[in-house]
Amino acid sequence: MNTGSDQPGEAVAMAADGVMVDDTNADGSKAERALGSRAPEFIRARRALHLSWQVGVFVVGLAVVAAGIVMLPLPGPGWVVIFGGMAIWATEFVWAQLVLRWTKRKVTEAAQRALDPQVRRRNIILTVVGLVIIGALAGFYLWKFGLVMPWKIKDQ
Repeated sequence: MNTGSDQPGEAVAMAADGVMVDDTNADGSKAERALGSRAPEFIRARRALHLSWQVGVFVVGLAVVAAGIVMLPLPGPGWVVIFGGMAIWATEFVWAQLVLRWTKRKVTEAAQRALDPQVRRRNIILTVVGLVIIGALAGFYLWKFGLVMPWKIKDQ
């Protein structure tokens, strides 16, 4: 499986549509799947059937992404649904696969940065300082005005 590889031990796979993809990363972990359509072989073998398959995948993905966009200002997991629609598109379209790979890489990098001890310590300190300030403001308000509701309810 080392066809097309210049480095010893570096495995390269050939996808069905001719796109070469590394099988391992630099750190030895398994790489992403090959780019291209993941439609069943009997569908890819017939041009008209494959085109209608792609149109169907695009329409379903578009509906899911549109629902996610609607959920952004409304209650619901908007971003999760949008990425779900992108994952549907990624089953058939290379551009969506590349977008998802880029997004996964950026999320992984952000998670690694967040796990850095110095960053965690700074975030904990900022959170504690923010909570102390909010507590001080709430205490000042209660001391100054007491526990009074901001609206007036008359007893009847």
